[in-house]
Amino acid sequence: MNGLPGFDNEKYIREQTVEILERVARFQNKLYLEFGGKLLYDYHAARVLPGYDPNVKMRLLRELKDQADVLLCIYAGDIERKKIRADFGITYDADALKLIDDLRSWDIPVLGVVITRFDGQPAAIQFRNKLERRGIAVFTHRFTKGYPTDVEIIVSDEGYGVNACIPTEKPLVIVTGPGPGSGKMATCLSQLYHDYKRGLKSGYAKFETFPIWNLPLKHPVNVAYEAATADIRDFNLIDPFHLEAYGEAAVNYNRDVEVFPVLRRILEKITGEPSFYRSPTDMGVNRAGFAIVNDAITREAAEMEIIRHENDLHADMAKRWQADCESARKAIAQTMEVLMPHVDISALFERAHDDKDGGEVFAVVATAQNVVARLGEPDIDTVPLADLLEAVGTYLEHDQAVTIRGSFAAVRYVQIHAMGLTFAVETHEASESLTKLQELGGCLVVEAAR
Repeated sequence: MNGLPGFDNEKYIREQTVEILERVARFQNKLYLEFGGKLLYDYHAARVLPGYDPNVKMRLLRELKDQADVLLCIYAGDIERKKIRADFGITYDADALKLIDDLRSWDIPVLGVVITRFDGQPAAIQFRNKLERRGIAVFTHRFTKGYPTDVEIIVSDEGYGVNACIPTEKPLVIVTGPGPGSGKMATCLSQLYHDYKRGLKSGYAKFETFPIWNLPLKHPVNVAYEAATADIRDFNLIDPFHLEAYGEAAVNYNRDVEVFPVLRRILEKITGEPSFYRSPTDMGVNRAGFAIVNDAITREAAEMEIIRHENDLHADMAKRWQADCESARKAIAQTMEVLMPHVDISALFERAHDDKDGGEVFAVVATAQNVVARLGEPDIDTVPLADLLEAVGTYLEHDQAVTIRGSFAAVRYVQIHAMGLTFAVETHEASESLTKLQELGGCLVVEAAR
């Protein structure tokens, strides 16, 4: 690479500021902006967009600070289990405190912190007390009753109405927080609900840098984003709602597209009018693509980033296979015996024994998912879990995920991320046994977003 910039920060700040303020004006000068991605130290963006200032978003917020309140969201479950940020190696609650300090160092005050899906978790209470001792306002929001399917309950005094309205003064309210699943969208919509009850027709919008909607789907910059988020199973796609509404291709990512039908219904229920957005892309205010001044340079940089992530993945997988396979075999076998009492686990291991690429572990984890592969995820809430797990289908592809809903009380949700596969369970019995998979170095057990 020749060192020339591919991205113009000043143009980006100008265009992004105008876009956000125009969106504020569209909604009676009251907009809740879900602000995703990293506010500081965004080195991924700097690598794929040469010239990009890793702190340019903070510069943007400083430009807007006189017209903006800032709310920071954090999920109570992340506090309780001391979830670690992979990039910084610190817990999410420590990251929230750091972000507050960082914002203040940029002369950007924080209006308050919202602890989302709060249910009296001891660690969350301790964190709330710590914030209040520092003079930081704290608000707690419960899990939204009825979410995601029962819109009548969600948009009611039993749903969003349970949460107290957070008083804000400025026309723009920036809602941010550490990591995905922090509750930013729910906080925005809860505020929207209260505003409409008071006769204020406020609005909601979303700010994300990646994927860049007006670049081609397979542009290296967008592919590099997929490579960087492979661990959370994000992938890019052409926004089907945008294509249908306007006949134009725009790039979005799977989570926004998946949630849009529900979000649109919620917005229509809150406002009592047709949704002001016809697609997930409509919701966005991202102008990063318009600040790319040298496409060839950004392509080259993004291609190098893709190679870097590929090398990291191979190195990580090599470490996993070097783990004690015997210990892993026992841990998985114990779990599968609880989940699948009618399946011969030893036969599965024998069948995979000769696979020199670590298929021993893969085969068993894959088989755990196969039990519902052929059912196509029907409405099986009334089917006993034991009966359901007797069905064993063919192996799933790496990019598929399956959710099991059993007849037991849904105490908590658990996801298993292993070898690129996702296995979600919604019952207390199964989730308790699945925690044994943490003994396998290649697996991560996390509570699924609700």
